Amino acid sequence: MSVPAWLESLLSTAFFSVCRLHRDAARSECNMYCLDCKGESFCFYCRSSHHKDHQVIQIRRSSYHDVVRVGEIQRLVDISGVQTYVINSARVMFLNERPQPKSGKGVAHICEICGRSLLDTFRFCSLGCKLVRIKRNGDASFSMEGKNAGGEGEAIEEEASTLLGMQERIIMRRREAQTSSRLTSTSSSREDDQELRESTQRDIYPATTPPPPSNARRRKGIPHRAPFFAS
Repeated sequence: MSVPAWLESLLSTAFFSVCRLHRDAARSECNMYCLDCKGESFCFYCRSSHHKDHQVIQIRRSSYHDVVRVGEIQRLVDISGVQTYVINSARVMFLNERPQPKSGKGVAHICEICGRSLLDTFRFCSLGCKLVRIKRNGDASFSMEGKNAGGEGEAIEEEASTLLGMQERIIMRRREAQTSSRLTSTSSSREDDQELRESTQRDIYPATTPPPPSNARRRKGIPHRAPFFAS
């Protein structure tokens, strides 16, 4: 079936518990796995003391699920067909399937094993789902034989860059829409405030009407008598 001996053990291992030997240390979480020993997970300090010259990979977390960086795992197994994600600028993939409600209508791509919706034309949502498919049908493989590791890595890099670009464009569009909405709201608010101020001023200081014209007669000048002539 071309499945590495350590892969099933990796997928069934529990990570991120506190190391029994270094529980008081700062980096005591067990997020390392040794491909040579194929045992339990261990912490940063255990790696230095017990797995110094071994082949070790580091497990990370996203939304409470275990993930591994594509750059680490693609050198070990063929990851073709497995959905990759760009999280915090790093390309990762999930170790095992994640529970999801029933996919809605219009979903173009789903995982062949668990039915989880996928972002692109992949076959599996995780390494675990690909392993299940290999055991059931044998029409997939983890073997690196006959694979061009360099070409595979370049294809995955290009794919991840495309996904990251799409995510960035979506974020930029959302920000532009939010900014435009805020500007429109601010402009409308300013106009409303101006109208309110003008209305208030009219109520407080009503316009004064000019006084009506006076009908009083103008005073005539001093009267002059006609000259008096004696007869």
